[in-house]
Amino acid sequence: MSEPDTKPNSRKVFIKTYGCQMNVYDSDRMADALAPHGYEPTTQMEQADLVVLNTCHIREKASEKVFSELGRLKVLRDERRAAGHEMRIGVAGCVAQAEGEEIIKRAPMVDMVFGPQAYHRLPQLLEASMKGQVIDTDFPEEDKFTHLPAARREVTLKRGLTAFLTVQEGCDKFCSFCVVPYTRGAEVSRPLAQVLEEARRLVDAGVKEITLLGQNVNAYHGLDAAGRSVGLAELCYRLAEIDGLERLRYTTSHPRDMDDALIEAHRDLSLLMPYLHLPVQSGSDRILKAMNRKHTRDEYLELIARIRSARPDLALSGDFIVGFPGETEDDFAQTLEIVREADYASAFSFKYSTRPGTPGAALENQVPEEVKVERLARLQSLLGERTSAFNASCVGRTLPVLIERKGRNPGQVGGRSPYLQAVHMDGDESLIGSIVPVDIIDVGKNSIVGKLSRDSEHNSGSLVDSHVA
Repeated sequence: MSEPDTKPNSRKVFIKTYGCQMNVYDSDRMADALAPHGYEPTTQMEQADLVVLNTCHIREKASEKVFSELGRLKVLRDERRAAGHEMRIGVAGCVAQAEGEEIIKRAPMVDMVFGPQAYHRLPQLLEASMKGQVIDTDFPEEDKFTHLPAARREVTLKRGLTAFLTVQEGCDKFCSFCVVPYTRGAEVSRPLAQVLEEARRLVDAGVKEITLLGQNVNAYHGLDAAGRSVGLAELCYRLAEIDGLERLRYTTSHPRDMDDALIEAHRDLSLLMPYLHLPVQSGSDRILKAMNRKHTRDEYLELIARIRSARPDLALSGDFIVGFPGETEDDFAQTLEIVREADYASAFSFKYSTRPGTPGAALENQVPEEVKVERLARLQSLLGERTSAFNASCVGRTLPVLIERKGRNPGQVGGRSPYLQAVHMDGDESLIGSIVPVDIIDVGKNSIVGKLSRDSEHNSGSLVDSHVA
């Protein structure tokens, strides 16, 4: 790679992110890798010298969305070239990993195709693409995280008071509906010291809340300096020792890896937020077996009961797939029932979509599309009722809210509750960056409404009216 261009704003990069939080984290790290080489982020695609589509392969027609975007990009690139400007195009992420050669074949104007394990080599790939198209979808032995530069402090500050931190990648569970093991590879965990170092840098730059990320984050098993395997629970305890870190979250979890130590961490650590995303996918044992989830409905409910016994103020979030091959109306009714029994505060729900190469794609008794649509509507209606009921239950409580930004209206500020609810209230901008007690007084369509509590000196991350570590 040539020497970094030191002229301000000399080159612009636009990164479009699809899918999960891990892709958001990956996009930020790609920007960090390009920064020493003179690339500054832009929010205007038409101004970009480099456009990267960071793709997701989880949902149906994901690749078609990418090709549609590439069609628009070709027009934009031709317009820039006609005006005497360059625009290079890269496709990254899980669609790139799964369909590298096909992308080049169908969209020959793409300069680079690279998977999730290669973004630390983006500057080198960019240079190589000057001589011809580049595809890098290998799973290298090298640790990409050790080769990535840290974000500049001012960049971290600009990204906000909350940050994602990937600690684990890949998955060994091989659920029959999921493409992740094929696009992200086997479970790999970052070393303990590496995670702690990145967390300290984030906090030193002003970050108050960190969300630990992994395709199966509670399977984290990073090594410490002595070569000992450290689980997610111990990682949380170590992160809790960082001065200035106020809140800690993690996602996404698998029920099979929710061990006693992690449950105890929820009991012991007030900075570990009482909001757990623990997908179940279906309420039917028959469908769970076909999904290769390796847990039953009762085991899942018993696990939730144990977690709530340790942390009574915990709110639960989940994922559901409707219309998995062979799902009957009775199977679906059991899914509706587990929603009621588990008492979710929120959840994500999707129609089953066939992912090429997964065992589910070869199953018989595929559910008709119109049935999937109708069942998804019923499920989402019930989940909406549960979320509304949970939000309403917060009225009259006092919750600690991390104030993150100015509100939409003058004299307002907004932030997040421990349960990830958006909260807005009257308040001065000087509150931004602090955690303050807020009396919840009303529920809006997409947020809850509060007012600053009289207990203005309270500045704890634990729940004011409930959990005390």
